Amino acid sequence: MLAAQIRVQAGRRALTQASRTSTLPRHASARISRRLASTESSSTTPPPPPPPQQSRWQRFLATTGKVTLFTLVAGTGAFWYIAHKDRTPGVQLPHDPSKKTLVILGSGWGATSLLNSLDTADYNVYVISPRNYFLFTPLLPSVATGTLSPRSILQPTRHVTRHKEREVHVIEAAATDVDPHAKTVTFEDSSEVQGLISHTTLKYDYLVYAVGAETQTFNIPGVREHACFMKELDDAERMQRRFMDCVESAAFPGQSKEEVNRLLHMVVVGGGPTGVELSGELHDFLEEDLRSWYPELAHHIRITLVEALPSVLPMFSKQLIEYTESTFKEAKIDIQTKTMVKEIKEKSVVLQMPDKSIAEVPCGMVVWAAGNTLRGVTRQLMAKLPEDQANRRGITVDETLRMKGADGVFAIGDCTATSYAPTAQVAQQEGSYLGRILKQLAKKDSAVAELEAAKALPDSDPEKASKIKSLEHQCTKLEKLRPFKYSHQGSLAYIGSDRAIADLPFFSGGNLATGGVATYLFWRSAYLSKLFSLRNRALVANDWIKVKLFGRDTSRE
Repeated sequence: MLAAQIRVQAGRRALTQASRTSTLPRHASARISRRLASTESSSTTPPPPPPPQQSRWQRFLATTGKVTLFTLVAGTGAFWYIAHKDRTPGVQLPHDPSKKTLVILGSGWGATSLLNSLDTADYNVYVISPRNYFLFTPLLPSVATGTLSPRSILQPTRHVTRHKEREVHVIEAAATDVDPHAKTVTFEDSSEVQGLISHTTLKYDYLVYAVGAETQTFNIPGVREHACFMKELDDAERMQRRFMDCVESAAFPGQSKEEVNRLLHMVVVGGGPTGVELSGELHDFLEEDLRSWYPELAHHIRITLVEALPSVLPMFSKQLIEYTESTFKEAKIDIQTKTMVKEIKEKSVVLQMPDKSIAEVPCGMVVWAAGNTLRGVTRQLMAKLPEDQANRRGITVDETLRMKGADGVFAIGDCTATSYAPTAQVAQQEGSYLGRILKQLAKKDSAVAELEAAKALPDSDPEKASKIKSLEHQCTKLEKLRPFKYSHQGSLAYIGSDRAIADLPFFSGGNLATGGVATYLFWRSAYLSKLFSLRNRALVANDWIKVKLFGRDTSRE
């Protein structure tokens, strides 16, 4: 750069001198001027070109990529944190002899909802149930057809209790007797492997009776011997095995056409949500899997839904009932309403048709999903209080879910006789409500103890009167328990063919009735949100993806 400037200056001096002496010709002076101009232009650095302008689409893609990356990283981190927290429970407070004993019988919807909302620091809590897990019953039909793995809808009870502030003793046993007068519960170990002690009695201060109900057979011959139920996990697994047994037996060489048709005729008894969803799941299994792996048998499979009432799904609106019936008609699922089961035999079911005629229908499997009845231990408990417990439908409770005639006993769920339908939604809300009530009772008991201590103070204490007055007012306030009020959140049912129906409350007094594929997606998201843990949500979602990619498993044990 310095050399170029020196040359420019020298050229200028030469040009000036030449113009003075006029000894250089004119064309030489012009060449010198052009050379000087080119030298000056080459000595100056040109400015950099402007950066290229991004289009709106490019800016959108860049922003979307950053947001997606951030969401993925944050979501993965949150998932890992919650999963790690669930797997590593902390240290719990031990049982406190000064606290009252709370015994919870059962591990179903009501009991598990209570455990989730209960502050165990207020009580010494015992959970007694013949199974050590919570079962998400609305997805049981999906287990019966292989859509979901059985373990995906199980939540071990200890996964709930180990995260509570004070330790909770979980006892896997069946209650055999409840004495409301002595306030004791007798229970025994019913497992295959037992220790030296398998039968004992526990005293309680408060008892939450949430044992649920068992399947109602209406004393119809052959139901318990030949039908599959849809109440417990064992029932779903048994039905799955029975269904595949029928399919494989029909595929055995030499079977007659009549026998193949009998083996592949599936009869579902009960037109409620369980029976309808099971029929839809069976249809999906047939269309999505069996037609591919059993093409010679697929057209023989028939599904019949039997209901004694004039229509299926009586709790839904009329338009949704009609939509369900039309969907089943398209799927070739035969709905027989106003039809009663008179007997179930080993290879057939005897039906009373709407015209009162009797027909014996050959079938390979009968699934019974038709109502609930009280357990034996519940009947024994009610028999001890004949004046207050005369309702055959279940335990009579007051507006705060207290069992009438029994001090310190609360009853929730399907074992009670209330104005509400015996559904999981009702039991869940009752459990949450009872958690708040027990918190209030713990405060009242604490205030009563403080009141007794205040009354024992010497009369010379200047604050005795004010303490007693304050504590008496507090006790009076805490004795008033807010009654239970059920809030209906709507009804959902899966009807097969990737369709579902929903009857949802809309604003005040109105209902939103909808059905179809969009409702099916809502049904799945609603059930995922209702699962009690991240573990179950991940397992159920994984099963749905796995079935969509690879289909259901058709092997049998």
